[in-house]
Amino acid sequence: MFKSFNPQDINLTKYMFYTGKGGVGKTSTACATAITLADDGKKVLLISTDPASNLQDVFNTELNNKGIQIEGVSNLVVANLDPVQAAADYKESVIGPYRGKLPEAVLNNMEEQLSGSCTVEIAAFNEFSKFITDEEIQKKYDYIIFDTAPTGHTLRMLQLPSAWNNFISENTHGASCLGQLSGLETQKDIYKKAVETLADSELTSLILVTRPESAPLLEAERASVELSDIGVKNQILIINGVMTSHDDEISESLFDKQQNALASVPETLKSLETYMVPLRGYNITGIENLRSLLVKDNLVISNDTINSTSIPALKDIIDDIYTSNKKVIFTMGKGGVGKTTIAAAIALGLSKKGKKVHLTTTDPAAHLKYVISETKGISMSHIDEKAELKKYQEEVRSNAAKTMSAEDLAYVEEDLRSPCTQEIAVFRAFAEVVDKADNEIVVIDTAPTGHTLLLLESTQSYNQEIKRSKGDIPDSAKKLLPRLHNADETEVVIVTLPEATPVYEAMRLEDDLKRAGINNKWWIINSSLYKAGTSNKMLVAKASNEIEWINKIDEHASGNFAVIPWNHEEIKGNNLKTLLA
Repeated sequence: MFKSFNPQDINLTKYMFYTGKGGVGKTSTACATAITLADDGKKVLLISTDPASNLQDVFNTELNNKGIQIEGVSNLVVANLDPVQAAADYKESVIGPYRGKLPEAVLNNMEEQLSGSCTVEIAAFNEFSKFITDEEIQKKYDYIIFDTAPTGHTLRMLQLPSAWNNFISENTHGASCLGQLSGLETQKDIYKKAVETLADSELTSLILVTRPESAPLLEAERASVELSDIGVKNQILIINGVMTSHDDEISESLFDKQQNALASVPETLKSLETYMVPLRGYNITGIENLRSLLVKDNLVISNDTINSTSIPALKDIIDDIYTSNKKVIFTMGKGGVGKTTIAAAIALGLSKKGKKVHLTTTDPAAHLKYVISETKGISMSHIDEKAELKKYQEEVRSNAAKTMSAEDLAYVEEDLRSPCTQEIAVFRAFAEVVDKADNEIVVIDTAPTGHTLLLLESTQSYNQEIKRSKGDIPDSAKKLLPRLHNADETEVVIVTLPEATPVYEAMRLEDDLKRAGINNKWWIINSSLYKAGTSNKMLVAKASNEIEWINKIDEHASGNFAVIPWNHEEIKGNNLKTLLA
């Protein structure tokens, strides 16, 4: 078993960046670290740049972007930066000068290029760079802790000279995230110093937070490799939420499931200094709970009760999709929430009702076949994400090379590694699948974000206006975009977990879709301990704290939600039928 994480026993650097998938506990771990160090007499500044930050709830304190002294922790100051607002302000500063001077289609294209997650991250980096490079702040605090680190993609983008060229209005290669840095020339020296500080192992540590589960561990490995490749090598791994004992069937199953995941830790992570934080049965809010997180469990059973008199089941969602005669079904949500399993169960349920169903996914084909098999009513396809991305990248490079310099092409190369580019490449493949399936229901595991859809639409208008780019958006995609706007044909099922961060992230996903004119009706809360029926004291407490989030989604979705119990077995094959009961 790994050593328990205690900041007082570790040789920590002045700057600490916490990173990890949404919901793994990086905010609570960063906060607990900050309080532990402050209680030890160190002066600490904690800064969050997470768009889904709940720091104000965690500390029960109204926060701002300058820093607030936390009552009850004399040496701790906390700042909550809003990267979404910062991105909005930044976007307007770039586009404002062009209003009234460029055609509306071009402005729309510029605006959408600056509306994605890459721009939000650049804006966040812009904000916290000031804290890294300010000499007065360096002298004032012993430790400066950041909740949420920049990705390797963002840092590579910042290091490219061509990234600072303001050529967004001349973009000829189609939908992308080009232009995030336009207009930030004055910040270039600050960015350079911030990037250098990040790569200085004497000054900076990257703390990867994960859970003892396969998906978060793989995500931690990806982040570790990506950041290590650009020089951020001083890394620590924290495995949060480790079950240390068990006394009933559910707790034993959870323990075994975690141990199996930990036995298969990716090789890259095995070389890192690794610590663990035990699973706690309470919401990590309030000073005392944060103080306890790293040392003891405060079992707090919530007195909340479920508001709904009857919680719908997955079969109710399938019944609604069937009777409303929807044609295209997306399952959406962050990685690790169970989208693939839900998509397979929906396909199976519709097939049992006599519908002809085509199920497609970006997961490896072999994995999907383990979850569900092709039957008389279900056909399946697998979209090879890497192959589609490579095909799209080659097309973009070919178009860009006709008009761009070698320096600008270097920036395009990095842009082609962005999440948006990958979504666009995969979306084109999805569009081809749907285009071939007019006579059957198409269930799609993993949908593009609203930003990607708007990027494709704005590029379509842009191309018509500028008349420079040809074939960037296939006809199949052009036909699918209006179809997705048609609520009579398309249903988006949002999948989440009954915890703060996954719920907030799912709501941001929904806002993104609404911005693109796509509404969803149904939500699914997956892996609920509340519905599992455990008698283990710690898990009972944890289950009681899910009620707040179940009620929140119930209200938010106007009762159009289902709750699926936590299951120790992987739901696949015949087990899928249990979700339809």
